Amino acid sequence: MATVDRDGRLAEAVVLAALGWGVGTRLDIRVRAGLVLTAADPCAVFRMTRPGQVRIPAGVRDWCGLATGHRVLLTADPAAGLGAGLLVVHPPAAVAAMVERFHAAVLDGGEVR
Repeated sequence: MATVDRDGRLAEAVVLAALGWGVGTRLDIRVRAGLVLTAADPCAVFRMTRPGQVRIPAGVRDWCGLATGHRVLLTADPAAGLGAGLLVVHPPAAVAAMVERFHAAVLDGGEVR
C-alpha cells in the first residue's frame, strides 16, 4: 500500500526495489481497466526521479479518480515485460470493485453492498 502525495508521487521502497528500477529509469505509464500499469521502457517519456518513488502524471490521476491522500494497492511483477518488470497501481475504486466481485462469487452470487 502507498499514499498518493500532493504531487502524485507514490513512495514504496520495497515494491520498487523488487523491480530493480533506479533513478532515471524511463517508465511507460498507462491505464487499463481502471488500473495504472507502469513498466520500464527505454523509449518512454516519464522517469523515476527519486529512489523508491514513482510519480503518476496528473492526467492519469484524473482519469483514475486518484487524489492526494488516496491509498492505493501496489503489486509488482519483476518478470513481466521482457524482464523489465511491471508495477500495477490499484486505485481505491478498482480495489472496491475486485472485493465486491469476489464477495459476490463467494456468497453464492449474491449482491454485496
